[in-house]
Amino acid sequence: MLSVNFADRTGGLRVLCLGAHCDDIEIGCGGTIIRMASEYNIQQLKWLVFTSSEERSAEAKRSAACFVQGCKETEIIIKKFKDGFLPYEAEQIKNSLEELKPFNPDIIFTHYRHDLHQDHRTICELTWNTFRNNLILEYEIPKYDGDLGCPNWFVTLEEEVARKKVKIIMECFKSQASKHWFDDDTFFSLMRLRGIESASPTRYAEGFYVKKSVM
Repeated sequence: MLSVNFADRTGGLRVLCLGAHCDDIEIGCGGTIIRMASEYNIQQLKWLVFTSSEERSAEAKRSAACFVQGCKETEIIIKKFKDGFLPYEAEQIKNSLEELKPFNPDIIFTHYRHDLHQDHRTICELTWNTFRNNLILEYEIPKYDGDLGCPNWFVTLEEEVARKKVKIIMECFKSQASKHWFDDDTFFSLMRLRGIESASPTRYAEGFYVKKSVM
């Protein structure tokens, strides 16, 4: 497989992470953020979540702080839009993203365009609508709907990183513990499957969807 290396990016990387809900970024690309923060020079990282409650917001801030360790400058933003209603808040979400355009990130992590959750799709659509000349990696969220696809971009993860990702998620998001899908097995199984598909020498990987890329 062909590889991409961001290690020589002059001045360090600028990374933007977007999530509809408080645990989306962690589930979708948490391992990748941990790996990048340890291996590459991330000069600035912005972490933006759109829906939350008081309880969820506190969980998200605590979790995000664990994932962004190693990045030089970080900003964690948790907004309070209503869960499940993001398509009806598109104008305000678009305005929030427009405010980030001067940041001009080298990499943007956002939701998968064919995700069946309406909030996830809205964030993805507005990401592409706003950032026309940036590398966008769409991450995936396992769920009851059964909407996983076939990723075409993989980030291999050491087992230690995979375990750290799952440990942080399970410890920080106690409010989600009652959900039938929210457990260690779910998160490890998807990373193991993507590890198989990418022939990962470490057994684990996260999968992403890349619509357009220029070398």
